[in-house]
Amino acid sequence: MSTEHGAGPHHWDQCADVYDFLEQVRLRPGVWVPGGSLEQLQAMLIGYQVALGVHSVDEPFDFWPSGPFSAWLGRRYGGHGPLDWAVEIARVTPAGSTPVEEFFTLLDHYRNEVGPEAGGTAARSGPGDPGLRLMLNTFVTLYWRRHLLEEESARLRAGGYRVVTLSAAEWATDEDMHRDLAAAFGFPDYYGHNLDAFNDCFGEVRCYEGYQEAEVGRGLVTAFTDYDRFAEASPRTAQIVLDIIADQARRALTVGNRVICLVHSNDPDLRLQPVGATPVRWNDAEWLDASRRP
Repeated sequence: MSTEHGAGPHHWDQCADVYDFLEQVRLRPGVWVPGGSLEQLQAMLIGYQVALGVHSVDEPFDFWPSGPFSAWLGRRYGGHGPLDWAVEIARVTPAGSTPVEEFFTLLDHYRNEVGPEAGGTAARSGPGDPGLRLMLNTFVTLYWRRHLLEEESARLRAGGYRVVTLSAAEWATDEDMHRDLAAAFGFPDYYGHNLDAFNDCFGEVRCYEGYQEAEVGRGLVTAFTDYDRFAEASPRTAQIVLDIIADQARRALTVGNRVICLVHSNDPDLRLQPVGATPVRWNDAEWLDASRRP
């Protein structure tokens, strides 16, 4: 249910939908976005969308970085939808105004032209998206029972994700890993077969360009099996590879893409350091140590 301007300030837990929440921000911007940072407001909206998915709330949401609001903004400015609407609005904010004020002016135009109940992102990042639950706490999730990883991969694939599965069982050296990564992701011939090159190619070729033109709703999933064997053979590289993927997953979110990593381990006690400033967690079904025992 949409809301009308003029309802007055009220607590956030009484908001009916995202437009009601935005109206509270409009009424008290100093409370919600001290310093007038539109990027901070955009981050709050992304968190709002993730919460919708986690709690299975069926509410249209238009403010994903590459969603309907961005597309409308692109049409208004005579081009393609910007990958980051907060940055674009800040760029065109006229003298005497602020990016936050300009956002709310544009929001009113958007609702008048498109409609207050405008949706359109459910297929891309709505509550049915199986990837949002995984990304809530970490971009890299561990699995001991291989069938759980395979079932998760199937759910993600059915949800429109591209799933790339690699076996680490025979990776005795870093070169073995780089060879298989280059083949699986179609890295260019100039791929340098080192960690810096992996960071560059995975980030630029896959996170941004690799599926940019794919059907709306898709993301990239990298699924490693038998990763504990590579972690034993080359512990430093095994850790850094996951750290690179997690960092690129965070960067991908800023342009509306999703990158997820699933890691199977035959060792139920495998411990990895945090990656991308987030912990590597066991999946929900095997979170307790006792659940990873025969």
